[in-house]
Amino acid sequence: MKKSRVFFIRADGAEPSALLGRKVRDVLSPTGFIQKLEPEDFVALKIHFGEKGNTGHIKPSWLRELAAEITRKSPRAFLTDSNTLYTGPRSNSVEHIRLAWSHGFTPDALGLPIVIADGLSGGDYGESRSGSGRVASAKIAGAIMRSDALLGLSHVTGHVQTGIGAALKNLGMGCASRAGKLDQHAVVHPRVNKKLCKNCGLCLAHCPAAAMIQNPDNVEIDGTKCTGCGECLVACKYGAIKIRWDEDSLRIQEKVAEYAFLVARRFPPKIAFVNFLIRVTKDCDCMARTQPPIVGDVGFLASTDPVAVDRASADLVLERAGGTDVFRKGYDIDWSRQFSHAEKIGLGTTRYELVELK
Repeated sequence: MKKSRVFFIRADGAEPSALLGRKVRDVLSPTGFIQKLEPEDFVALKIHFGEKGNTGHIKPSWLRELAAEITRKSPRAFLTDSNTLYTGPRSNSVEHIRLAWSHGFTPDALGLPIVIADGLSGGDYGESRSGSGRVASAKIAGAIMRSDALLGLSHVTGHVQTGIGAALKNLGMGCASRAGKLDQHAVVHPRVNKKLCKNCGLCLAHCPAAAMIQNPDNVEIDGTKCTGCGECLVACKYGAIKIRWDEDSLRIQEKVAEYAFLVARRFPPKIAFVNFLIRVTKDCDCMARTQPPIVGDVGFLASTDPVAVDRASADLVLERAGGTDVFRKGYDIDWSRQFSHAEKIGLGTTRYELVELK
């Protein structure tokens, strides 16, 4: 397989927003994505608006130039995300949209409406069937299924279950309905180390499925209720909740890759990806807090190949960190599995040509 082209512009989050916006527009331009759009196309700009209290998410001001150029070509463009599996303001479309507005993603700011892709409470989805692999049928959010073009806008971060969250995760997990998210998380089985558990109850407050049971000496997990979302792993301050990284993470990474494949195959050739390597943090933007960066800012990357753009993003982050695997330092996960599996099933290639733009 020949190398995929990945375009790269260096950037620093401290630069003026207008300059960053031009760089985002310019890094996407050579992919040819915008040129392929038609006026009648429904164009989904898939983004994570950031959890309430999160400050590391992509900033709307960085998208102003890009949004203007896309809407000039296709007035039916819209910002989109799907509802979360866990409870909170992003678990239904009314609160989800209000949260996005509070983070600056308003029609006045960007000229784009927001459509929550799987409907009011996550029940609007279609199915895309596969002939093999871990995913027999992917439950994809309805608005994604009915769109004509897709642009993935991904903030690259670490992740508690996949090691890295970037274009593949935004495409696979992010475009799935709540039922699709449950399908992917169902392979994760957290366990409590009773010796380490302080019985503080913090995990109970964070569990969206009410699966944590507080006994006199420690908590335990009700496996019949657990959805495998991983919120308890992040919440526990004492490292008492674990998953089998090699087994559970491998399975969820492969499912994410297969969901991503089943989403992407609906859009050729009108699909592209922009990765944001600004304020790269240990955990994803689902965390409702400000997180310190784990590496200095790198810039923006774009490609029509989600595997190549993610592989290049990981390589640039590790290079910026002086060779230290800052993702694995956060969680001991072989995050490359999602790339190799995506390549194996034909979603893209890990072989890329990095084209740096000035």
